[in-house]
Formats: sequence, C-alpha cells, structure tokens
Amino acid sequence: MAKTLNVPLIGTRRPRSSDGTPHASRRPGGSVPLALVAAGFALAQLLLVHPGTGLGWDETVYVSQVSPHAPAAFFSAPRARGVSLLVAPVASWSSSTALLRVYLALLSGLGLFVALRVWRGLFPVRVLALAGALFATLWVTLFYGPQAMPNHWVAVGALVCVGCFLRAHAGDRARAALWGTGLGAALMAWMRPPDAVWVTLPLLVLAVAAPRWRRARPLFALLGGLLAGAAEWIIEAYTAYGGLGRRLSDGSRIQGGLGWNIAVGDQLRSLGGRVLCRPCTGGMPSPVVTAWWFVLPLIAALGLVIAVRARRPVPTLLLLACATTAGVPYLFMIGYAAPRFLLPLYALAAIPVADALVHLVTAPGGRGRPVLVTLVAAGLAGHLAVQFAVLEATVRRTAGSHHGWAVTAAELHRLGVRPPCALAGRQSVPIAFYAGCSSVATSGHNANATAAGITRSARRMPVAVVTAPGGEPPGYARAWASHRAGDVDIYVSSGVGSRTP
Repeated sequence: MAKTLNVPLIGTRRPRSSDGTPHASRRPGGSVPLALVAAGFALAQLLLVHPGTGLGWDETVYVSQVSPHAPAAFFSAPRARGVSLLVAPVASWSSSTALLRVYLALLSGLGLFVALRVWRGLFPVRVLALAGALFATLWVTLFYGPQAMPNHWVAVGALVCVGCFLRAHAGDRARAALWGTGLGAALMAWMRPPDAVWVTLPLLVLAVAAPRWRRARPLFALLGGLLAGAAEWIIEAYTAYGGLGRRLSDGSRIQGGLGWNIAVGDQLRSLGGRVLCRPCTGGMPSPVVTAWWFVLPLIAALGLVIAVRARRPVPTLLLLACATTAGVPYLFMIGYAAPRFLLPLYALAAIPVADALVHLVTAPGGRGRPVLVTLVAAGLAGHLAVQFAVLEATVRRTAGSHHGWAVTAAELHRLGVRPPCALAGRQSVPIAFYAGCSSVATSGHNANATAAGITRSARRMPVAVVTAPGGEPPGYARAWASHRAGDVDIYVSSGVGSRTP
C-alpha cells in the first residue's frame, strides 16, 4: 500500500519531526469521498454552466492559438501559453464549444481529485472532502472550471505543489513527492508564471532560510518545476517581447501598473458576478453576497488555532502562508479586480477552513453542540444558496454577451466579410474569432497593425471595423460602407457590401 502522512484527529498524538511536520505513516486513507466530490464538481459544471455557452474574450485569445477556426489573436505580454496547450487536444481539431467545455469540466474535476488526494494523510479525509466541496461550490470555481482560463489550474497546481513539498520534507515517498512538487510548480508557471512565484514564495523562503527545512532535493524540485513551467514564457520574452525585463514591464503596464494599490474593495464589488471589474466602480453587492468573504479569514484563523493546539501546525501554517502570498498582488498591487484571480487563495485556504468546521461539529461540546451544528449547517446552506444564485445570474449575463458577439459575426458573414478577413474596432478580438477573421488594432494593449497596413489588407480581402452605435470609425474606414447590426455599427471595406443611407 502507498505510504501516507497521517495527521491525528483533534485530541490524539502521533510521532512528528522536531519542527512539527507529521512523520510518514503507512495507514491509508479513503479516496472514495474525494472522488465523489470531484465527480460532483464536474457534473455541477455541466449542469449549471451550460456547455454551449460561447467563448469569452480571453478564451478566444487562448483558443485561437491552436484552433484552425480563426487566425491566432495577438498574444499580449502577461499571457502564458499553458491554457492554449491544455485545450489543444480538442480545440486543434474541433470548433465545438460544447465539446471543449465538457472536456475542461471533466479535466478540472480530475485535477481537483488529484490535488485533494495529495493531502490525504496530512489531514483527515473528511476534512479534505469538505474542503473540496467548499472550493468546488464557489460560484467563481464552478464558472471558471470549464473555461479555457488559467486560474483554476494555478489553484490545482498550488495544492499539489504545497502538499508534495510537505511530503518531500517529511521523507514520505520521497521520489513521488519530489516529482509532485516539481510538477505542481510547473503547472502553475505554465499557466501564469508570476502567480507561481507568489504562491511558492513561502516555500522558497522556508527552504532557504529555515535550517530544519534546508534540504537540497525539495528545493531543487521546486526551482526546477518553476523553471520548466516558465521556460517557454522566458524564451518567448527574448524572441518576441524584447527581453524578460521588457515583458515584465509591458505586463505591468497592461495591467494598469503594478504597485501599491488596495484592491480589496474592487474584489468585493466583483463578488456579485462581475467577471471583470475594470474600472471597478458602482455600489457594493448585498451584504448577503459578500458575508462569506469576511467569515473566511476568521474560520481560517480558527483552523490555525486548532492545528496549533493539536500540535500539527506546519501544514496549516504553510497553506495559509501560501494562500496569503497568492492573494497579495491581487488585493494590494493591482488597480482592478476579477474574482478568478483569487482562486488559488480560496483553494489553499479551503483546507484549514474545513478543518475548523469539522472540529466545530465533532468536538465534544455538551448541550451546546446541537446548537453549534445547526448554526454551521444553516450557514453552509445559506452560503450555497447565495453562490448558486450568483452563478445563475452570471451565466445568464455572460451567455447574453457571447450571443451578441455571435450575432455580430453572423451579420459580418451576411455582409460578405468571410475568411480570410480582418476585423478592427470595438470588441474586435472575440467577434473576429467568432467570424473566423484575424483581429487587428493600431493602438492599445493589442496593437499589432498600422492604418497603412490595414488599408493595404483591405485591397486583397474583406476588412471591417466595428464601433458603438453612432461611433466615429478610424480615418482609414470613413469612406467604407456603413451598416447597423443590433447594438453596433459595422464599416466594411470598399468593394464588400453596399453603402446604406
């Protein structure tokens, strides 16, 4: 049987190393509850997020890199190609969004199972199952699980990396633990290199600065994984972006300039279902929607207190430390918010939170215990109701916007703008993908063309510009045929379509 690390339940003691890390144990834990949680997560995505929902803006950028459906969209400096490679097994031969969603939902469920299983023995299985359920039922987790986006996979890699790092330090199945540490780090760096550094910062500090944690093999596995995952991104920085420093600088500029900026309020505003809060203005969501966000750190702190009292503080401390560093750039260093940015934080914090909740409902409590169990159950039920309500509204709103892009693409085809073609202007990146065109821009974060170049292209293929109703087209398109299509105006290059009054 596979050797596991076994952490005792509250009130018992087992041998541990001098720094508080549990020693390895051969007693296996059950994987069935974890498999059920992961399967439920995948099924919930398929039932609640509608596989037929079209691709979002960022998704079209990632998918277009490997899809024959449309030319590759401009790939800006902050992006990494992990998502494109992740979707390639489906997107490289099929344009079916539903098939891609099913593939990603199943894959994200498998990823959650693997990530939870890494921690089997470090925490009781019932704690891990509850942690998985808490993370999997957040609206943001369900919404992004089946999407071609990187953040869920950073969360999975974070859980794998931190758990395997602990196992490697304790000497538990050393070779497998070292591989897990490296692969978890590589997965994060493959998806979002800067996020990988932030998540692993406590591990790196511990491995270098704490004498009892100075073991070469775990440190080399961690560094090797980070470098392996980020290698393509670093090489591409020198071949296409003017160097690593330039790519990092451009990435910071595109994200509004990274620096001291308290974005906690922005993240709170995004909890109501705003997938991108930029600029993040408007009122706060209802306190019913945001309450869980304030309760989360309190319960996590309780989990730490419980772990200290049970003399098993290291796993909980490391989880919370990595969760904190994962959240720092998105809470204090960026001028806008997207709820998906905090998925790694939520995944790492879910285990201490679940540990605290299990302790609350199982520890001896006399006559007050039934009241406490009722309060916890009622709180969780209310939390789930809020999450599913926000998810339903977010899916409905997102599906509507994606449908609008598809309608505009269909109108472009009707006007004669068919592949090979090019599209500029308002929301040109996703609309171009839907239409099978390339997207071009002369300014902004996605600038990849000049006005002269677009004019030359218009002589050999259909080119169109999309603007808001009544919006002014760029100078090169002012003489082109104009058309109204729903809530946008379309200007089509001379020789394609006909001028309307």
